[in-house]
Amino acid sequence: MRLIGDYHTHTIFSHGKGSIRDNVEAARKKGLKQIAICDHGPGHRLYGVKRDALFHMRGIVDGLNKEYGDIEVLLGVEANVMSYDGSIDVDDDILGIIDILLLGFHYGIIPKGWDSRFKFYILNPLSKLLPPLQKNMIAWNTGAIIRAMDRYPIDIITHPGSKARLDIGRLARAAYDRGVALEINSSHSQLSVENIEIALNEKVEFYINSDAHHPSRVGDVATGIERALKAKIPIDRIVNVEKE
Repeated sequence: MRLIGDYHTHTIFSHGKGSIRDNVEAARKKGLKQIAICDHGPGHRLYGVKRDALFHMRGIVDGLNKEYGDIEVLLGVEANVMSYDGSIDVDDDILGIIDILLLGFHYGIIPKGWDSRFKFYILNPLSKLLPPLQKNMIAWNTGAIIRAMDRYPIDIITHPGSKARLDIGRLARAAYDRGVALEINSSHSQLSVENIEIALNEKVEFYINSDAHHPSRVGDVATGIERALKAKIPIDRIVNVEKE
């Protein structure tokens, strides 16, 4: 199983350790045909990319695409779910300059509204200890992502189930209906083999990404591929691998 593109990499514009060029050079050395630079959305208080920096990043990406003819560089954002009504931390101006939009739950944000803050930072952790609360919390978390997919042109849901528990079957069904893929993240435990198997009951597609925070990790998806093989995903359901 050969990777042709890595669509989830971070740089110094958020909390990665390399420049955009560093990631691109690493991708070229590994023979990738595409790489996406997807730093955390500006709503992340700890290491979100600065909104104005995204426009500077657009220029860097455009320059690299002119410089190299053997790889396509995409500018994206790994946006944050900001409320349970499905709002995220990108606006129309940002949407107008990016090539790909990723979305996931992350800590380090301040959700919009007290209801969302209470659910995410109080009920979410408590639901892991209190089984009676789990069903409602899973439904709320899943509903938030589905509402976001209805409101924004999302391409990939990152590490689904990693930061907040989700109904993977319901999510996979909704994602397929909206043309959104699920990520098998090689730096997080999700999607797990068990959750991949649940998602396979729907027609949703998958990406195997590195979530690299250092150039040396770009294209490093061995653990993701291992999970995909264990779950027996048909090769045509994985978007970013070479089809024989």
